[in-house]
Amino acid sequence: MKVFAISDLHLSINNPKPMDIFGPVWDNYLDKIEQSVNKNVGENDLLLIPGDISWAMKLEDAKSDLEYISTRLKGQKIILRGNHDYWWGSISMLRKILPGNILAIQNDAIRFDKVVICGTRGWVVPEYTHKTANDEKIYNRELLRLELSLKNAERIKQPGDKLICMMHYPPFNSKYAESDFTKMLEKYGVDIVVYGHLHSQDTKHALVYKLNSIEYYLTSCDLVDNNVVHICDIE
Repeated sequence: MKVFAISDLHLSINNPKPMDIFGPVWDNYLDKIEQSVNKNVGENDLLLIPGDISWAMKLEDAKSDLEYISTRLKGQKIILRGNHDYWWGSISMLRKILPGNILAIQNDAIRFDKVVICGTRGWVVPEYTHKTANDEKIYNRELLRLELSLKNAERIKQPGDKLICMMHYPPFNSKYAESDFTKMLEKYGVDIVVYGHLHSQDTKHALVYKLNSIEYYLTSCDLVDNNVVHICDIE
């Protein structure tokens, strides 16, 4: 089994929102993503989508976007909430309407074969100090959610399994300094972190970066030229 990832699809199937206003890389970007995914990803492979899935504001309006992911992209999909996924409310309601080949993570973890996937949205890691008290509050809340997910992963992980954490926000700042997030990821023995959120104006971040023992993959679709990212193979 292979594991792939691509994030920040910003779908709007029923209410088209042109993305090419953000630059030429967004021209026909969904066609390019489809071609890349369906060329490289097998039906039994994992496709991780760490956030900013749909522009919809309500779950009902996001159904067509989720159906697009289910029917137009190969693989078993695992999704995570991003900062623009306002439609993502109750996890129980979401799971009731998800197609069979899409699973959602929220404060928990999923085991496939010999890989465990966990994660949380995350928040902005400050360069020096938090901009506002509210930023600090959300940051600390996301730390708690990350630990909940990691503890869940710890319970279901078997010897020899690979542990992959999905986050939407990068777990470090632009200087790649260690953060509360990276320290927690190391504490629980995470092997790989997959994240997105950053776009063309934030390209100081490397697409692949290793900090201590963990490999970090930036998978925002526009930064990877709308090509699915191969994360690892599971023996």
